[in-house]
Amino acid sequence: MTGDVPDDDLLARVFLARVIEPGDEVAGRWVREWGVCEVARRLRSGGVTLPGVGDKRRAGLVARAGRAEPRADLAVAREAGVRFVSPGDGEWPGQLDDLGDARPLGLWVRGPASLRMWALRSVAVVGARACTEYGAHMAATLAAGLAERGWVVVSGGAYGVDGAAHRGALGAGGATVAVLACGVDRAYPKGHAQLINRIAEQGLVVGELPPGDHPTPSRFVLRNRVIAALTRGTVVVEAAHRSGSLVTARAAQRLGRHTMGVPGPATSGLSAGVHELLRGDATLVTDAAEVVELVGDMGELAPDRRGPVLPRDLLDAPARRVLAALPGTRTATADEVARGAQTTEDDAIARLYELRSLGYVERHGDGWKLTRQAMISVRSGRSPC
Repeated sequence: MTGDVPDDDLLARVFLARVIEPGDEVAGRWVREWGVCEVARRLRSGGVTLPGVGDKRRAGLVARAGRAEPRADLAVAREAGVRFVSPGDGEWPGQLDDLGDARPLGLWVRGPASLRMWALRSVAVVGARACTEYGAHMAATLAAGLAERGWVVVSGGAYGVDGAAHRGALGAGGATVAVLACGVDRAYPKGHAQLINRIAEQGLVVGELPPGDHPTPSRFVLRNRVIAALTRGTVVVEAAHRSGSLVTARAAQRLGRHTMGVPGPATSGLSAGVHELLRGDATLVTDAAEVVELVGDMGELAPDRRGPVLPRDLLDAPARRVLAALPGTRTATADEVARGAQTTEDDAIARLYELRSLGYVERHGDGWKLTRQAMISVRSGRSPC
């Protein structure tokens, strides 16, 4: 939205945003075939046939068109510090075009940053509203880690995982985007008014619906396709089988985006949806480094995961073979140990004295035996020293 005099294309898109529901692919086809100005003209006229809809639905659209006031919507938006970004604008994220006829007519944007630039390096973190403490912790930790690595965290502004993700990114001094299912000049849920205002000051609040419009269940579902399309990948943190966050994940899969899931307890219903994703094409992730390895540029690899280095790992191979050849509960002669280790008796004796100096074995007359500490360490992985 630039300049004081809106052009015809902008006015038509703002008009249609008030008349047509988000994600309406029939209307999206009209826009693709006729252009926004012609679609707006036909809806205003009321008497023109609209292919793909029946009389009842056409009447509903025409009734909405009769009440739409795009200049008033733009004035309200300007007063609230909100701008309207259209396809083809410099700030429009091109990846939203992957939605085809379900592409938004435009987006209302509140906040100082460039949506296009932020979306280029963004990850969605979504999940259950009624999440557990574990889910909130994982969402906040993931978001903070992503923010520290220069990634923008995108979520839906809802209670639970969404709110934790936004707070995690903000707490790390990073960037976050809230995609709402209502007008961006209002806070929903109301309990997140302070959070959403903070996001608008430090990040971006985005939505398809015009100022003052309210959310509905269907609008939440349709909002999720924007989150999926806007980002390079979607991470789901806790989700039941019917969770709306799974809609986001499946939309991401259809769009060819990366889909990731954070595992949880197998006994938790809030893990069931995530685990179902992981049984399919989603990738298991446990921290921000693993997310970035998947969605980032070549060379942005997560560190190798391995257990702690144990003292016996530092033994050379012949010494480890001699140690393994000692019985667990009795004394053995050097000859017996040598046979078990497949070496000479002299070599076995040399290794046994080496192991005695490290606290692994002790001598009993002509025989050798594991120390008590060594037997414990072999079972537990701890050092005998």
